[in-house]
Amino acid sequence: MYRRYAIFYTPGPNTPLARFGAEWLGWDSATGRACAHPDVAGLDVAQITETPRKYGFHGTIKAPFRLAEGCSAHTLGDALRAFCAQRAQVEITGVTLARLGRFLALVPDGPQPALAAMAGEAVKIFDPFRAPLTAAELAKRRQSRLNAAQEANLVRWGYPFVLENFRFHMTLTGRLAKEETGKVEAALGDLLRPLDLSPHVMTGLTLLGEDDAGRFHQVERYGFGGS
Repeated sequence: MYRRYAIFYTPGPNTPLARFGAEWLGWDSATGRACAHPDVAGLDVAQITETPRKYGFHGTIKAPFRLAEGCSAHTLGDALRAFCAQRAQVEITGVTLARLGRFLALVPDGPQPALAAMAGEAVKIFDPFRAPLTAAELAKRRQSRLNAAQEANLVRWGYPFVLENFRFHMTLTGRLAKEETGKVEAALGDLLRPLDLSPHVMTGLTLLGEDDAGRFHQVERYGFGGS
């Protein structure tokens, strides 16, 4: 049993994007194994990716949570299977590398109403599986200087960046020093160039569990439309 669970979007197994993400971050959540980072001259990729590594390459749909009393990973998985079976695949018009504050991530190239709607439904439908946040968990989230809407989301849904504050992204770095951002961005651009990211079709969602070392592992991937 894992100490926390999460519902993420992860690229299809063994796809070029999944392989890129696992190798860049140094952790493959599908296999539960560390990966060798790409050798990029002048960059310490291990240090750059230390913060996001434990989660694996993903886009957050329902942020990590402890199971509510009376809930089990089995019932959560059954609910996610049913949720995905009732929904169509989500086509993102394109995915691009972007700066989000001090870190880099892959983001959609414009508004994606179908993605936002699906993510919003998931936040609400799976909230009964989530145990209330502890005082320590609330305090940690509040270190991010939340605005009023984000604070309300934190209290109600256990995570600030949902619903109207949702912005889908697949994190590639931790916080970068200003002087290194351009170099890291250029290196990532070179690595991403061979990948076909426009359009990008999301074929399902993944249930992940966090082990005692803080690393996330893919428990099961569920296809949209019952695939």
